[in-house]
Order: sequence, then structure tokens, then C-alpha cells
Amino acid sequence: MSAPPTSRRLDGAQLGNGLALLGILVLVVVLTRWQVDPLHWRMPPSGRAWIAAAVAATWLGFTGLLAMGRRSRRRRNGAMLHAARDLDAGADWLVVHASQTGHAEEVASRTVQSLQPSGQSVRALPIGQLDPEHLRQARRALFIVSTTGEGDAPDGAAAFVRRTMQAAAGLETLHYGVLALGDREYDAYCAFGHRLDAWLRQSHAHPLFDLIEVDNGDPGALRLWQQHLGQLGGRTDAPDWSAPRYQRWRLSHRRHLNPGSPGGPAFLVVLRPEDPAHLAWTAGDIAEVGPRNADDTLDAWLEATGVDGGATVRLGEAKMPFRDALARSRLPAIDVPAASGDPQAIAARLEALPHREYSIASTPGEGELCLLVRQVVHADGRLGSGSGWLTRHAGQDAPVDLRIRRNSAFHPPADDRPLVLIGNGTGLAGLRATLQARIERGHHRNWLLFGERTRAHDQHFGEDLSAWQASGKLQHLDRVFSRDGDPQKYVQDALRTHAGRLSRWVSDGASIHVCGSLEGMAPGVDAVLRETLGNDEVDAMVEAGRYRRDIY
Repeated sequence: MSAPPTSRRLDGAQLGNGLALLGILVLVVVLTRWQVDPLHWRMPPSGRAWIAAAVAATWLGFTGLLAMGRRSRRRRNGAMLHAARDLDAGADWLVVHASQTGHAEEVASRTVQSLQPSGQSVRALPIGQLDPEHLRQARRALFIVSTTGEGDAPDGAAAFVRRTMQAAAGLETLHYGVLALGDREYDAYCAFGHRLDAWLRQSHAHPLFDLIEVDNGDPGALRLWQQHLGQLGGRTDAPDWSAPRYQRWRLSHRRHLNPGSPGGPAFLVVLRPEDPAHLAWTAGDIAEVGPRNADDTLDAWLEATGVDGGATVRLGEAKMPFRDALARSRLPAIDVPAASGDPQAIAARLEALPHREYSIASTPGEGELCLLVRQVVHADGRLGSGSGWLTRHAGQDAPVDLRIRRNSAFHPPADDRPLVLIGNGTGLAGLRATLQARIERGHHRNWLLFGERTRAHDQHFGEDLSAWQASGKLQHLDRVFSRDGDPQKYVQDALRTHAGRLSRWVSDGASIHVCGSLEGMAPGVDAVLRETLGNDEVDAMVEAGRYRRDIY
């Protein structure tokens, strides 16, 4: 058995010190032979003796401090290693950070705070204290990592890269997510994050979602990370780390798409901007919507508290009626404002409703922004804040706070390569926008596989899809309906049925885009892809950007 790295370093240091001492002795002998006259010992003057004694004492003290420092470092490193090895193997989450300037560590701290209210146990540590045994014992891990220089790992990650990432590890039971911090001005943008993600995949770990890139602290990307944390922790009402700067849009119209469906009501929601310049996005981008409370809910709160909803209040640099500020915020408990009744004092304590994200189902060329929104109904009958606002509470031409978040990881390929689009439910929105963008560019080698509940009620965008297929702009269309008793019950079953076509398209350079449910559909599709194409091919497609997912 080889000695541990620390022991090898100590042995090497001792050998080096011995060789240095031997070299000094040899030098003394050689220099002595150069002396022409015989050597005579003379007692130095008292002043020189004191100087010599002081120098000797200084040297002894310095070497003693060095020895104490080495022992202290050994004890500290041993304690850190011991603490790292004593991490609770039963923790629900490991939050691992690799930071150069402190940003990754700060985001890791916020990540821990976001997960803790769910009651799950969370352990955080720098990546330098991580080893394969920790990862093999962990069930779920989140990595927040920076990239430095020309694509290098942070200094604190060097040991992990050297010790652990030189070969794939057996991490079949680990589920993970990666947040890669970087700066797009550098050629090796987020390179260490991508390298870590590739190593985890090669080690057979399972991604909870696709790697998220953060360009120079981009708040939109951090909000996406926070959204995933909310879903993983079972808490979607956490306040945003940074509030979006919304644009002003108007509700043009909406339509209930699936009356009679055994699934939840789905609506087509169409919005138009007050400023036409805001009709600018790329297929795959996300609409962040700032929800509002329903009018009857606001009326009941104001009546119960007696607070003047028409009073002007200041929020930051903006002035508005207190009712408008209340509409965008969590409603305080009824007994809280009754003590003061001061609208400005209450407004200063308001907490904004967290934004809600929706895949955009249209392209700017169509002149409007379309969303496919499923109503969320809570156990007590209340509608979700975002879906309730968009599908019921907002009236015709009502103002809607909206910001478009760039989602470059799901943009369609710029060239005319074949494209396989796979999704279910409201995930069809992002796929529909991608198809429209491809058709606008004249790229017609498209294949869509889509899953829903019933053929009679759940054929969202059915007229568009049928027309595109008839004209040859959508070469293959495979729709699967789970409640109709079809042999191909789910979209992954249809993909397996057409494994031969899938292999041919991938051989021809096809990309694959998946949009929809994180539970069931996305892992099912990934399993069929690996079963059909092999792990190495799928991992290579991920690294080349030919396998992209927008799952939730």
C-alpha cells in the first residue's frame, strides 16, 4: 500500500533538509582546504561575541517558529480532513463551492439557506475538502464553482482536480446540479464548471437539471438556480435573491385549451408589450412574470384593516397608490397593520411576490408573446400566484409585469442540422417556439415527439402542428396520450419504438431538445437515449451542446 500524500511530502522534506546539510558540510571542508596559513582560534572581542550570540538566538527562534508552524499546519490540516471525513453521510444535501474571489462561497451560503427551511439536512464544504468517498456516500450534491484565468479551476480546487478528477469514479447513486460562474468576455467561459459536469457524467452521476451558466453575476441565471432550489426543497414561495426589472405588457387575450381534460386546465395566454421594442427574444428564452393578488383579495384585506388603499406611498424611487404596492406583495397578517394603519410604514415592510417562469411559445416575428399556462390549484382551493393571475384574475388589457430572461442553453441550432424535439404537457410551449423559429429560417428537418393525457382534449397547438406536418416543415410528428390506452403510453415509449430512426438522425448530426416535466418524462427520455445510443455518445452530445434540456 502506498503512503498517503501527506506522508510522502514530509519524507521528501526531511530528505531535502538532510541533503542540504550534507552539502554545507562538504562546502566547509572544501573552503578549509583553500586556507593557506594554519587555522588559529582566537576569542572574538566581547562586542562581536554578543552580536554572534544574538544572531544565533534569532536563527534558533526563527527555525523554532517554522517548526511550530509546520506542526500547527499539520494539526489544522488533520483536523480539517478529520472533519471532512466526519461529515454526516446521511445528509440530504451536500453544497460544494469552489471560489476564487468569494462569490461562489456567497452563493453557496444562500443555497444552504434556501434548502434549510424544507427541513432537509444540508452540509456545505469547500471543494478542496471533498473526496470520492464523500460523493459516493452522498445522495444529492450541488456544486457552485468559479473559473479563473484561461479556464482554470480556482486555487482551492487544485487538490480536488489533481486527486479526484483524473479518472471517472463510481457515482451511480449521486444526483447533482452544477452552477458555473464565469465571464463571457473570456474564451474559456465557465470552463471548470463544464469540466466538472463532464466528469460527474462520466462517473455515472445523474444530473438533476442541466448545468446553469452565470455570466458575470447575471441575476437572471441566479434566479433560475433559485427556482430549481425551490422545486428541490418543496418551497416555491421564497423571495427572489434579486428582483427582476419588469417591462410593462398587456393581456391581449386568453383561451382555455383543454375543457373536459382529466388534467388541470391549460390556457393560451397572449401578451403584447406597451413598447414594441420589447418584442425581442430568441426561441428557448423564458418569460419571468411578476404576479399580482386578485382584486377581491385586496378588497377584503383593505376592508379588514381599514388602511387607505388610495394613499400614495414610495417604494424605492417609485411612487404609487398603496393598493398597487399591496397587489404585487405578500399580504401581511390582518393584525399587523391594524397597530399602525400607516400605509407608508406598511409598504416599507412589504415583501414582493416571487416571480413565476414560463417558456415562451412564440417568436418575435409573430408579433405577440404566447404562453401555455397550466392552472395550479393548492389543497385549500387557492390558485397559484402566477397561474391564477394569468388565467383568471387579470382582466382584458390588464397590465402584466414581465421580463424576458435569456436562456441560451436552450436556443435552437443556428444551422440546418436535423432537430429532435421531445416534451410533454406545457413543455410543448418551448418546443413550439423552436419549431416556428426553424421554419422561419427554412430549416425543415424537424421531428416532434409529444406526450399528453387525451387525444380528444389535449392537442395543444394541434392546428399548427398538423399544418406544418402536411407542408413538410415538420417531417415526423409522434403524439402519445397516456389516458387513451395506447400501447405507447408515454413519450419515452414512442422514442423507444422509433429507436432506429433516432440512431439515423443522430448519425446525421441531429441535436436533441427536451422540454417538460423533471419527474418521469425527462429521466425516462434520458434512459431511452442512453439505451439506444450508449452512454459515451450521449455524454459527447451533452459536451458538444447537441443534447439540451429545459425541464422543471
